[in-house]
Amino acid sequence: MVKKSLSRFPFVISLLVMLAACATETPLEEQKALEKLPVEALYNKALDASVEGNLVKAAKLFEDVERLYPYSKWATQAQMLYAYTLYEDQRYEEALVALDRFIELHPAHKDAAYAYYLKGLCYYEQISDVGRDQQMTQDALTAFKQVIRRFPDSKYARDAKLKTDLTLDHLAGKEMEIARFYLDKKNYLAAINRFRVVVDKYQTTPHAAEALHRLTESYLALGLVEEAKRNAAVLGYNYPGSDWYQYSFDLLQDAGVK
Repeated sequence: MVKKSLSRFPFVISLLVMLAACATETPLEEQKALEKLPVEALYNKALDASVEGNLVKAAKLFEDVERLYPYSKWATQAQMLYAYTLYEDQRYEEALVALDRFIELHPAHKDAAYAYYLKGLCYYEQISDVGRDQQMTQDALTAFKQVIRRFPDSKYARDAKLKTDLTLDHLAGKEMEIARFYLDKKNYLAAINRFRVVVDKYQTTPHAAEALHRLTESYLALGLVEEAKRNAAVLGYNYPGSDWYQYSFDLLQDAGVK
């Protein structure tokens, strides 16, 4: 079949050009129409877009509220909702920038506690498994600790405390993974250093009992019997009914240590 060139149909070409022009002008016309709206109407449009799940549009409209009406009573709330909308849309880096700006401009605002808490969530929801870099976990821990320290009586402090415990457990898990790797390779000194970090920094996590057992195991492997006994004793005192204490007890028995 022979293809027909559009150059033979000038009317069609003109129509396509007109449609293309309209397509490029429409967003601009819509933006100009939005800029003519009263601040309350613009704010409500942003809320409607958020409720409808159109997060990209909602974020843009909340940003417009602050840009067009920076001195209105709606501007500050729009800043907070802009950050929240970015968070909901999983645009975490942009949300963190918006939250830092909100905190800098309004440190005493009623939503300041929530802003700090939302920062923590931005990091927390990006935490990867213990096999990967844990910078996000550390950043989440720092943010949640700020919530607890700055706003201990806020409704966000309790959940921040819970998530702090979970992040500590995650960081301890990372240390344990590295320490077990060294132990498997019989690099006992490196393993001991990592297990000690868990015992010293993350003693409130469930990993502490295993870390004490692994220290007992590592010291025995090096022939440092007294150090092994000392860690087993700490393990028995703090976790007398745990399997890890029984494992350490059996190790010492097998080594002929009373």
